[in-house]
Amino acid sequence: MCGAELHSLPEGVQRVAKALQDANHPHAPLMLDGAARTAQEAADSLGVQLGQIAKSVIFKRKEDGVAVLVVTSGDQRVDEKKVTALVGKVGRADADFVKAHTGFTIGGVSPVAHLKPPVTLLDRELWRFDEIWAAAGHPHGVFRLRPQDLPDLTQASPADVVRDTAQPSPVQPLSKESP
Repeated sequence: MCGAELHSLPEGVQRVAKALQDANHPHAPLMLDGAARTAQEAADSLGVQLGQIAKSVIFKRKEDGVAVLVVTSGDQRVDEKKVTALVGKVGRADADFVKAHTGFTIGGVSPVAHLKPPVTLLDRELWRFDEIWAAAGHPHGVFRLRPQDLPDLTQASPADVVRDTAQPSPVQPLSKESP
């Protein structure tokens, strides 16, 4: 992008495009015809696996009100206990908090170009893929990247932040007693 075409993009996408350009990232944001507010919508629009969508989940750290960004694979669920162990007690962030701290609306939160730099954690599950896609500051905007691009773009490292998929059932079956 040379810069002139940035002016036709929504403001959030312009910020993301500039951040990517400044980082010499090879892929500019794309605007999809349909909204990609969820990881599933993005995967369907792009024709990729759900896990290839790098979804951005924002939490509010309780001790100081700082935004905590967890960039996770679209087919995973964030484990708040694991996040708390890494950054301190967190809670869910509402739409106003997300917009005030990131500059993006929910459904378009990018892993880059936040208004206020968040504490960032990267889901190591993203490294299962050669190519992933992330929101680009608008529910219709996305950009392509490789998992190994994320640490440079976000100044964060991969971590274990998702729920274990093989957790035992909390209810144990009754055992049959022998007569």
